[in-house]
Amino acid sequence: MKPYPLIFDPILKPKVWGGRFLAQLGKSLPADATIGESWELADLPSSIPEGRSVIANGSLAGWSLREAIGEHEKQIMGAGSLTSDGGFPLLIKFLDAREDLSVQVHPSEEYVREHPESHLKSEAWVVIAAEPGATIYRGVKPEVTAEQFALHIDSGTVVDDLIAVPAKIGECHYLPSGTCHALGAGIVVAEIQTPSDTTFRVYDWGRTGRELHVAQALQCIKFGEPAEAVAEPPVPIEAAGMRTIPLLKSEHFVVEQLDALTDAILPVVTSGLPVVWMILSGQARITSFQASADSIEVDLPIGTTALMPAALENALARLVGETSLLRISLPSPMEGLIA
Repeated sequence: MKPYPLIFDPILKPKVWGGRFLAQLGKSLPADATIGESWELADLPSSIPEGRSVIANGSLAGWSLREAIGEHEKQIMGAGSLTSDGGFPLLIKFLDAREDLSVQVHPSEEYVREHPESHLKSEAWVVIAAEPGATIYRGVKPEVTAEQFALHIDSGTVVDDLIAVPAKIGECHYLPSGTCHALGAGIVVAEIQTPSDTTFRVYDWGRTGRELHVAQALQCIKFGEPAEAVAEPPVPIEAAGMRTIPLLKSEHFVVEQLDALTDAILPVVTSGLPVVWMILSGQARITSFQASADSIEVDLPIGTTALMPAALENALARLVGETSLLRISLPSPMEGLIA
């Protein structure tokens, strides 16, 4: 395999709370369907239906990401580690919340230790569109007890117990496992998460027909934690016609936003680890210059998610002016080591 940027067929997920916005990101939506999620890069266990991405371009077209990693692990992963079941360590999505998502939580570390069939799920939302007044709910107010929270679930007033913040385009919200949260109506986000689909719902805004998991959720939600301090806005770095905005650095992934201020040429850097690009606006073309073959060109229009294999070298991206993308990488295994 000569390393090249891998793009994937999106896996569209109909949801009761979904809408039609994802068509603006280049997705071909079924007629009359409310699509809530586009799984852009997925490599979940085989027990999860439609949970594995299929490569859409180049010599590996038609292969699942799992198959490609099985044959070319070193070239794709480099120094990056797979999950315990041999999968890619991130799940990447676009979400269109036409209506409110359920109030939910993902398993805490303590819960997973007692229930090994469950899996941790930490995620980040980067807001890419939001209607005026749209709200994100992240965490329980520190003065609310588990007993009060349970009573308010029964009375339908539990939303008042949540910390509500306005949704602002460009902001990144990190939701570690154990954080009770909900994405409010009128918001579109790029979601970066650890590869798990274990979710416990506690409230569904009066909708019927979907299971709630109140007992499990109450074991996982973090109560009594101090309110999160307001973070200082990230400091952008501008150079060579590009602006870089650091959004998040966690133990699971690192997220940056790259904005082309004019037509620009940007080296594609992997540093020996796989890197994911999500094109939020504009378009890019990546040219990979091969040592013993013709160059490989891959076009990335708006809404495209591309995986840059760890072994990709000598690649340049040409960005049309005002192109914006997310660059998602794994933490370096050398992080924190002293030379």
